Amino acid sequence: MASEHRSWTRQGEDFWRAHHEAWKRSDLNQRQYCEAEGIPLKAFGNWRAQFKAEPQLAERKLLYRRRPLSPPLSPPVSPPLSPPFSPGSYPSSPPSAPVVPRPREGHRRRFRNADKRRILDEAAQPGASAAGIARRYGIAPRVLRRWKQELTATAPTFVTVQITDAMTSQQEGHAP
Repeated sequence: MASEHRSWTRQGEDFWRAHHEAWKRSDLNQRQYCEAEGIPLKAFGNWRAQFKAEPQLAERKLLYRRRPLSPPLSPPVSPPLSPPFSPGSYPSSPPSAPVVPRPREGHRRRFRNADKRRILDEAAQPGASAAGIARRYGIAPRVLRRWKQELTATAPTFVTVQITDAMTSQQEGHAP
């Protein structure tokens, strides 16, 4: 029976840390791993508890991105879904208006009436896409529609009125 037990020498932290990492990567439970590696289960459990109590580095979270990080380095395997590029189909230079960044969380941007009118005038140009312009300024298309309603409701409308003398119009043969 004494031959069944082999002598065990005390190991350091590096040894146990390496086994702990290997065990986490394996599909074995703690008992199976210790039997397969020939290490004491009790010692492994003690070191595992010690490693577990250490402060862990915060796992880096993947942030949500609206666009891909960068264009792919190689051409796509499948043919493109869009028609091939023709020089006259796209504008040669990007729009000159600046792209307005989205507001920070809990904050709201304020646009002056002059800016609202300028953006609405830009959207009213022939061939302009209201959704594209709204996207460029970082606002929803419905905001453009609301601005249009607000600004046209408050804008005074002038009508040309001609005042004539009632006697003059009767003499000319017009009914009052």
